[in-house]
Amino acid sequence: MTTGPQKPSRRHPAHYVPMILIAVVAVLGVVFLRDYLSFEALRENRQELLAFRDQNYLVSVLVFMAAYIVIVAFSLPGSAVSTLTGGFLFGTFPGALFNVTAATIGAVAIFLAARWGMGARLADRMEEGTGTIKRIKDGIDENQWSMLFIIRLVPAVPFFVANLIPAMVGVPLSRFVVSTFFGIIPAGVVFTSVGAGLGEVFERGESPDLGIIFEPAILLPLLGLCALALLPVMIKALRGRKGI
Repeated sequence: MTTGPQKPSRRHPAHYVPMILIAVVAVLGVVFLRDYLSFEALRENRQELLAFRDQNYLVSVLVFMAAYIVIVAFSLPGSAVSTLTGGFLFGTFPGALFNVTAATIGAVAIFLAARWGMGARLADRMEEGTGTIKRIKDGIDENQWSMLFIIRLVPAVPFFVANLIPAMVGVPLSRFVVSTFFGIIPAGVVFTSVGAGLGEVFERGESPDLGIIFEPAILLPLLGLCALALLPVMIKALRGRKGI
């Protein structure tokens, strides 16, 4: 006997522990770690960091990546400074590889925490929805790749938000990992290259221009990539209108 759609079962409180832990650590990080994860701290400790890197390169890479993963996973302040540090210590291309890999791992941690705690329930509700909710869910399902790349490429979308949205709409983990890794490469390379030039910035007693991402020479190519990501959606929409 069919009784219609069943309501999603109540989730055990333990499912919310990872997201609560992330929120608590993020707040504590803002309060206690802001001064340590700052450009000023990097400036003051740059010689010690370079000396340690020269003597322990592999250890430096592992420690740096582990720290970056924790910063991203718990949404701690200082992710931009960490990206600069990767370029400063390891150069543009090795640093970009370390930055992007660590950021992807940290993003996956947030994604899984959100999916385990809230994402599955929300995805179930959207799947069972009707009308506008159903159309939104179907649109997301049909254009997941475009959506994922766009939220990574647009600088105005906070990294934390770009990790939560896919978890809430039921994006498969493998698709999230691939889109995150490749989607953050353009901006990651830009910031890492800025970090690679920090030696000269320190010598001049200046601060790096983190607003470089919004300069036309950088922003326009990113918007071009966004348009490229939208292309499949536009083609699909045109075919739908023409009945192809």
